Amino acid sequence: MITFKLAFRNLVGAGLRTWLNVFVLSLSYVVIIYMNGMLDGWNVQAKSDMMNWDTGQGQLWQKNYDPSDPFTLQDSFDPIPADFNTMIGEGKIAPVLVTMASFYPEGRIQSILLKGIPENQKVIELPTASMTADSSSIPGLVGKRMAEANKIKKGDVITIRWRDRNGTFDAADVLITAIFETNVPTVDGGQIWIPLSRLQKMMQLPGEATLFIRGKSDWPSFGKDQWIVKDLKSLTADIDQVIKAKSVSTSILYLILLLLAMLAIFDTQVLSIFRRQREIGTQIALGMTRGQVVRLFTLEGAMNGVLAALLAAVYGIPFLASQAKYGIPMPKASNSMGMAIAEKIFPVYSVGLVVVTICFVMLTALVVSYIPARRIAKMNPTEAIKGKIQ
Repeated sequence: MITFKLAFRNLVGAGLRTWLNVFVLSLSYVVIIYMNGMLDGWNVQAKSDMMNWDTGQGQLWQKNYDPSDPFTLQDSFDPIPADFNTMIGEGKIAPVLVTMASFYPEGRIQSILLKGIPENQKVIELPTASMTADSSSIPGLVGKRMAEANKIKKGDVITIRWRDRNGTFDAADVLITAIFETNVPTVDGGQIWIPLSRLQKMMQLPGEATLFIRGKSDWPSFGKDQWIVKDLKSLTADIDQVIKAKSVSTSILYLILLLLAMLAIFDTQVLSIFRRQREIGTQIALGMTRGQVVRLFTLEGAMNGVLAALLAAVYGIPFLASQAKYGIPMPKASNSMGMAIAEKIFPVYSVGLVVVTICFVMLTALVVSYIPARRIAKMNPTEAIKGKIQ
């Protein structure tokens, strides 16, 4: 207890030098928690949006289907398993048929994905219930990005051309019955959604699908040879890789802040030992062991971490709380990144994140404080009282 009081008195006595160290170290606390909270918030938001709009609780792919290779689409369909029909009728599983197509905005040709999905599906938030039109028209949905890029409005009729399973080209008009807005580009960019039954008829693929999107229910039985189960981990692997890459890049900022704070503490300790030679020699001469003196100086440096944590709480908690409440606006250019990014990201600050950050910074301060304090063990008390360090 005496060592603690003495260390605190020495820190307060150092004045401005102590508070500059504490302020820089407190920035490390706030920035590390803020940046990690933003990445965690993006991760949570992106995965939640993807589940709501694209992946559901999991997917089942036809064995030849590869979304990154459009040439596989001509062979990526198989009959819907009979055990799926009941759950499809209840809207618990959504079959999707995917094919390449072309359409002609403003007199130019553009390749797109034409996707068919049941109007009564309840698995994803795609507004399929709005796909209603008279029998002569094919109702279709497009996303806001797709509509803005091609100047499409609700009620427009666009011409599409596709090739059926026999390789024969055909064309028809699609009436845009709704334009939806989503943060998930994999259901928006470069694609048009139409009723599954219409696309099956157009492709001459009655009762067939390319993939299935599952809700909260389990998969019924299916042919293992024709279909491949894709869980959420594999479907959101791209997001995990981006978050991991961002975590590595932001670590550079953490390192710079920590180096600045640790350098300040290290220099302060070295200067303190040099200026307090007589005090150190007197303490040893009066009975303090070298180990006790080393602990005193180490504790002084470590208390910078404690004071920094208290200072960080004073201005950091209101700042972080406001960010979590109101969110961090993202630039419009982020829409073109190809990832699920909302207009605002709401940081997520877990107890584990705060505790780990505090422990890491304080441990680093403790180690940096101990390194120069080891020099005290080599001091000769008599020479130290004279103001000379051996």
